[in-house]
Amino acid sequence: MKSFAAAAYLCTNASDATTGDFEIIRFFQNRCILEKRARNKRKIFNDPVYGFIHIPDPLIFDLIEHPYFQRLRRIRQLGLTALVYPGANHTRFQHSLGAMHLMTQAIQTLRGKGVDISDEEALSAQIAILLHDIGHGPFSHALEESIIHDLSHEDLSLMMMETLNDQFDGKLAKAIRIFKGNYPRNFLSQLIVGQLDMDRLDYIQRDSFFSGVAEGTVGFDRIIKMLHVFNNELVIEEKGIYSVEKFILARRLLYWQVYFHKTVVSAEHLLVKILKRAEQLAKEGVPLFTTPSLAFFLGNPFNAAAILRSSSHEKKEFLDTFSMLDDNDILVAAKVWSDHDDPVLSDLCHRLINRNLFQIEIQGQPFDKERVEKISAEVLKKTGIPKQDIGYFVFTDAISNFAYSLVDHQIKILGKDNTVTDITGVSDILDQAIISRIVHKYILCYPKMND
Repeated sequence: MKSFAAAAYLCTNASDATTGDFEIIRFFQNRCILEKRARNKRKIFNDPVYGFIHIPDPLIFDLIEHPYFQRLRRIRQLGLTALVYPGANHTRFQHSLGAMHLMTQAIQTLRGKGVDISDEEALSAQIAILLHDIGHGPFSHALEESIIHDLSHEDLSLMMMETLNDQFDGKLAKAIRIFKGNYPRNFLSQLIVGQLDMDRLDYIQRDSFFSGVAEGTVGFDRIIKMLHVFNNELVIEEKGIYSVEKFILARRLLYWQVYFHKTVVSAEHLLVKILKRAEQLAKEGVPLFTTPSLAFFLGNPFNAAAILRSSSHEKKEFLDTFSMLDDNDILVAAKVWSDHDDPVLSDLCHRLINRNLFQIEIQGQPFDKERVEKISAEVLKKTGIPKQDIGYFVFTDAISNFAYSLVDHQIKILGKDNTVTDITGVSDILDQAIISRIVHKYILCYPKMND
């Protein structure tokens, strides 16, 4: 009697059951309970970009429920971009779910074209893309440039994935290999890290949607339908050339119109200056209001290399503290610091909270040193701040961008004759020399003279 029907009969006719039958009943009852719990984890999210996003596996549900991942609800995808585009308040939580959704679609497409992808590989790829941004700090890259030094968000993501792998009994091992790019099936890694990966495909579509910048809208569904695998490499079928062309151009336009919008750049540099000033004051022992997690990173300089070499337990302690750090810690601190006794910190925080940002100039050549010194002298005279602190108020920097790399995870087009060519070799509008050229721009920030 080893069937659900037989077990159901015995449950309702217990007088006919033997001792062995009762063991079978308990087995099937436990199995039903487990399957019911699994079904309860097959949730859906209503996403404004794609519609319903399904959780494909109970393990993914458990990862989403983990505090490390839930923290992404409190990390804005575009940092301070909402100061320019008020709708751009979406989170890295939304982006990560969207990227996982696109990965699910990509795997379905490849399987439909005869690419052999096991259920374990599919789940591992979904996990890898789901967790690819889990190590991002508050306000995107601002933290990496201020109080968390020499430790990129990619390093932190990998550390978190390895810690989660320990907690989930090694079930993330293959996902980590795919994420690191050392899994033998290269195309799976290229879906996560590449110039046409599911990460980029989602954030371009999503950031365009929430910012309202229509130039970033791309045919993501068309691109996914054109995916294929050739010689273990991810390729795009020839019919998808035009969609890929638009994708590359959309990404370029979004960088200059959204990510590198001059007001966004000004705001992000102001935030970096705030955190650097706070770090300096903390080192000097000046009392500062902070949340416990922010206090840890402000007052405890650490060696990134030592953390990467530390034990699993030590890494977990570090990551547990990091996982409590989010945008709210920074914003609350900035509000309180706006009334701090330190005039530099107070002034900078007032500017951020009230959107009284620095004037910013952007040009193609470095700024003349004499002009920078002249502006610095004017600011010193007007504000009366100590000369040694002028670097917080008048400073230069550089930004750079390029549309396409000719050496890093190229986008390959699969011809009808099974030849594979880089997109720049078959496109009518993507000039190789132009789109691969790194564009450098230089910025100069200073207080508005009528402040």
